[in-house]
Amino acid sequence: MSLTKSVTDILNGTIEAVKAVVPLEIHVEKPALFTQPFNQHSFGVLIGMTGDARGRIIIDGDGWVFGKIGEAMFGIELEGEMLESFAGELGNMIAGSISTYVSEKGFEMDITPPTVLVGQTKVYGFSKAYRLPVTVQNIGNLMIVLMVE
Repeated sequence: MSLTKSVTDILNGTIEAVKAVVPLEIHVEKPALFTQPFNQHSFGVLIGMTGDARGRIIIDGDGWVFGKIGEAMFGIELEGEMLESFAGELGNMIAGSISTYVSEKGFEMDITPPTVLVGQTKVYGFSKAYRLPVTVQNIGNLMIVLMVE
């Protein structure tokens, strides 16, 4: 299977997964290729991909955006450790949905447990990466980054 096809399937799966998992109106912009490093600005989740598609997925945004999504999903305000736990679980749900989507396209992808990133950091160590800007209506923006090895 070609790298281009797998990247396209993962990007399409990411769009479908975000729309399925987040119970709010979502607008996804066109993906854009970029080079390293990725500057994670305040709050995010990193999940590794293994199998036929190897790399990482980062869901990056402000903590309050994750908090508002959690509030929309569960009806309560999330802060501190509960917010961090929710962010990891949101990443897990999205990455799990992506994995299911791409398996239906004919290749295997497993995911690693989520790592929650708090604070500013730079991420290196990838050959190709795609930014997928996501706007959650009436809440704010997330940046989903697909790093391919």
